Amino acid sequence: MTSYLPLTVRTVTGLTTVVCLSGALGPDACPELARGLRQHIDEAGRLEQRLVLDMASVRSFSVTACQTLRRATDHLAHSPVLVVGAEPSVREVLERKKLPGVQLHDTLADALAALPDTVSETSAQQAARLSQEADDLREEVFGLRARARTRTLIGVAQGVLLARYGLSGPDAAFTLLREGSQRHNVPLRVLASAVVTAPPPQSDTFWFTGRSTHVPPAATGFLRRYGLDARNRRQVLTAVLHEAAVVIAGAKAAELHMTDSAQGDALVLEQHLALDSTYLDQAALVTSLPYVCARAQRLGKPVTVPDVAADPDLLLHPAGHALLAAGSRALVCIPLITPDGRCSGTLTLHWTEPGTWLTDEQRHAFGALAAETAAWRSWYRRTVVLDALEYIHQHRKSYESSQVN
Repeated sequence: MTSYLPLTVRTVTGLTTVVCLSGALGPDACPELARGLRQHIDEAGRLEQRLVLDMASVRSFSVTACQTLRRATDHLAHSPVLVVGAEPSVREVLERKKLPGVQLHDTLADALAALPDTVSETSAQQAARLSQEADDLREEVFGLRARARTRTLIGVAQGVLLARYGLSGPDAAFTLLREGSQRHNVPLRVLASAVVTAPPPQSDTFWFTGRSTHVPPAATGFLRRYGLDARNRRQVLTAVLHEAAVVIAGAKAAELHMTDSAQGDALVLEQHLALDSTYLDQAALVTSLPYVCARAQRLGKPVTVPDVAADPDLLLHPAGHALLAAGSRALVCIPLITPDGRCSGTLTLHWTEPGTWLTDEQRHAFGALAAETAAWRSWYRRTVVLDALEYIHQHRKSYESSQVN
């Protein structure tokens, strides 16, 4: 899979275009990078526009990628490509190579101010518009990558249903999976994971025989305070983040990961509050250290990072770069420990200034919320998700190949 992703080209007052680059641009990405650069440089030249490369979402930039950029831009020393938003490690590579056809700027506003006077009068308006469009493009990248990650898991679940039930084809398997998801309000990815990891059905009638009568989750804590429908996953997770960041801690942002057994108990970003797409793309699927949520998962206890910029493991990793770019300087992450002692996820708070922000009282409330969230998730998995699996099992005959004309 390539790490270079060209996005929709934006035009600003007919004089400037911007293209966003993202990901880790290693040697394998360079052929596509070269093609994309040629296309956009030629198009900008044809339209008599200046080209801006927004590199805020580029996590790493190899020497080979730098050479590719040089070859594409060497002829533009008289009218260099404007590169904006590069994080320190990427900017260091570019500065060291001294590319004659590239001009580095910290922000879009700086880049626009460097253009001829014909556009300087409206540079502030252009910068604001272009910044918003770049944010929109990064959101688009995050959505595309999230769908790509989900598509693989859903494909595996389709294969399981096809083999198990002899369905008429992949479309029938997807439709059955989607109907179970919609009927029980379970995200498609979550239901696909359950299909892949659950044991085979125990009888022709029931997937799980001998299931006890449904017991609702205890209406205590945040479930009672917010008057939540415990079966509504999105509603519950949104309330958890609000309670943690706004009510308890006064944090600037928060994120909630849940483990996925279909992916080796990797931490999947389920919900967030006030985090930008660049960071979300970095934290969407966490499988190892030094991510703070992975530390909390491994240790089974809260982890505090008083200053991201002073944490050596984070500082040398794209995770730390993304945190600093998002304005996060201090973090507290707590694991979600279920009543039977398993870690089922993590809850992380972000602050914009370094420091240890939680008082003893806040830590206690944060811990209680984490325990309640873990208990709810345990109930949700053994109740709502299993109901969705039963729906699939009991409605499969409508999609079996023998039933299709």
